[in-house]
Amino acid sequence: MKERLISSVAAGALLVGVAVAPMSFAQETTTPPATAPETQTMEPAAPAPATPPAADEQAQTPVTADTTTDMAAGDASYLTEQAENQVSANTYIGQSVYNASDESIGEINDLIMEKEGGIAAAVVGVGGFLGIGEKNVAVPFEKITVADQPDSDEIKLTTTETAESLKAAPEFKTKSQVMAERNADQPVDTSTTSATGTTPAPAQPAEPAPQQ
Repeated sequence: MKERLISSVAAGALLVGVAVAPMSFAQETTTPPATAPETQTMEPAAPAPATPPAADEQAQTPVTADTTTDMAAGDASYLTEQAENQVSANTYIGQSVYNASDESIGEINDLIMEKEGGIAAAVVGVGGFLGIGEKNVAVPFEKITVADQPDSDEIKLTTTETAESLKAAPEFKTKSQVMAERNADQPVDTSTTSATGTTPAPAQPAEPAPQQ
């Protein structure tokens, strides 16, 4: 009897073990092992493209001296030095003008320039002494020859005109002189009254002093 009871208990334990083993195996196969959470690395955001400045900002941007120099250097129309066939206006002013006999017949006081470029005439002061009684004559520039002096930057001006022909030539007047003479020839209007429009009263004769 005792042996039969032990056998029954052993058989029950064996059945329980067989029933529990599949469940444990199922849990082991279906439950995934716990893993560490993945760490997401944040990549830095790409920088935003540079926005071009507005038109008004570009207009307000000052031009540096280097930029101005580069612009000027790239323009071939600028002169950098005086050429052999060029003469400064300051060289003409005050220069004596000689006739064919190598006699000084006057000095250049001014040059008349064309608006489109070029010299129209040279204003030569003739006659007089030390500027007193001198008359200005506009000699066409094609009548004046410019010759360079050897081994010097000086020039010599000669003309086919003579002292007598220049003295007989009409006097040259500038635009300002013509305007001044024109204004001087206009009659002065003396009929205007005061700002109030009233005519001033005539002056009263002085009363004689009472006799003693």
